[in-house]
Amino acid sequence: MSGDSSVVNLSELSFPQLDQLRTRVQQELTVLQSSITQLKEVQQRLKDSKENAALLKPETEGKDVLVPLTASMYVPGKLKHNNKVMVNIGTGYYVEKNAVEAEEYFQRRMDHVTKQIEIIQPAAMEKVKLRETIVMLMQAKFQAHLQSQKKS
Repeated sequence: MSGDSSVVNLSELSFPQLDQLRTRVQQELTVLQSSITQLKEVQQRLKDSKENAALLKPETEGKDVLVPLTASMYVPGKLKHNNKVMVNIGTGYYVEKNAVEAEEYFQRRMDHVTKQIEIIQPAAMEKVKLRETIVMLMQAKFQAHLQSQKKS
């Protein structure tokens, strides 16, 4: 949660405190899940780029292709110098690479993104467990409150 390393016994928290904690844990979980989703999207784009770089063979030179101008507009073109590609390395910078170098670059990036996912996923799983524990405690406290009202 925060940088505070003190341990809190959840069963000692009041219902409103548990609700606040549940909300905070849910917000943190949402951020982690969003990060994982974004990383998986990046991972898929990198995989697609690597696979497409692998398709650039000498025999593909002169083939007809559609060149994207926007996400939904293309112009016809022909492959020329198909062993050279411009690779977006981030923040508007491009580097010319041959097809093999591009494949290697995309593989390194995929490996890095995969490691980031592997770091974030356990944290997200812990947040899910914590949220479930908090919800169970809230339900128990609510049931205990109902039982005490029945006795009164």
